[in-house]
Amino acid sequence: MKKVIIGMSGGVDSAVAAYLLKKEGYIVEGLFMRNWDSSINNDINGNPTLNNDICTQEEDYNDALKVCETLNIKLHRIDFVKEYWDYVFKYFLDELKKGRTPNPDIMCNKYIKFDMFKKEADRLGADYIATGHYARIIDGKLYKGIDTNKDQTYFLSQVSKDQLSNVLFPIGNYTKDIVRKIANEQNLVVANKKDSTGICFIGERNFKEFLTNYLPNQKGDIIDIDTNKKVGEHIGLMYYTIGQRRGLDIGGNDKRLYVVGKDLNKNILYVSLGDDTKYLQTTEALIEDVNFISDKRPTNCKAKFRYRQNDIDVDIEYLKDGNLIVKYDNIKSVTPGQACVLYLDDECLGGGIIKEVRKNGKKLWYL
Repeated sequence: MKKVIIGMSGGVDSAVAAYLLKKEGYIVEGLFMRNWDSSINNDINGNPTLNNDICTQEEDYNDALKVCETLNIKLHRIDFVKEYWDYVFKYFLDELKKGRTPNPDIMCNKYIKFDMFKKEADRLGADYIATGHYARIIDGKLYKGIDTNKDQTYFLSQVSKDQLSNVLFPIGNYTKDIVRKIANEQNLVVANKKDSTGICFIGERNFKEFLTNYLPNQKGDIIDIDTNKKVGEHIGLMYYTIGQRRGLDIGGNDKRLYVVGKDLNKNILYVSLGDDTKYLQTTEALIEDVNFISDKRPTNCKAKFRYRQNDIDVDIEYLKDGNLIVKYDNIKSVTPGQACVLYLDDECLGGGIIKEVRKNGKKLWYL
């Protein structure tokens, strides 16, 4: 029999994935990853600061342990705190400093779950590794999970083809409702546990308060791009995203204003009261750090620029330096730092990171 090491997160998805693997006859063992030290925060220099937040990570471990006891499988535990800091969290901070919108979950999959985790699984004698992702692998190719509302291939777009070899996604052919139904039928303690949301290392904490431990606030002017007049003061460019309408705190106009762009050199946040299509709609994006999982290189396919965004028709130009120009028809809020993920039907071809956006071939100065 083949041995599978499955990443146990303490959630319902990995619990049911472990159950399904055991039901199929695999020798199954779980591995819980501790990627973040929730008992402390560190400042920008890496020095620890006190954190009084409740540590949900230990609760997750205990839930994973209870599931493994119910399924009668062994649970291993390993710390990747340093690796996560070096490869994921530093990337997150560096992108914020550049005024971009990073996605740390994508880098966690690339460097931790399908690299460090896989190496540890090999050490434990695994023939396969498995996770609770809503995705499918068919003939060595990555496909969307059948639950289109939960499909997680967007977050797997930076994982290499080699990293996906000998990987199993047991719940990729199931909907979330069925996964919870199976968990209840098997009396798994996490059957009705709420799904985790937001960025994993921030959890339920206030985003702004969390970041002040690592990046100093640099207040600056909020400028109306149409009148070039100051309309308020921002608390730090890193706290704002393109298209954002809430939380600007600019008096009576707050509900109508939206974020247009940032000037890092002048520390200015640009907003507008006008039609958001004027500033937020773009027609093409330059994509860097391109990773192809598939051997296919279409010139026309579908793309997502945000998780759960509807698939968008795009044309692709392949540049000699390995970057891509992805062209589309007037899409709003395509933002530097986010991922552009490519699809052909249900197959995930791979993706890259948005370096800059353009309108009719011209780079927008405010983005």
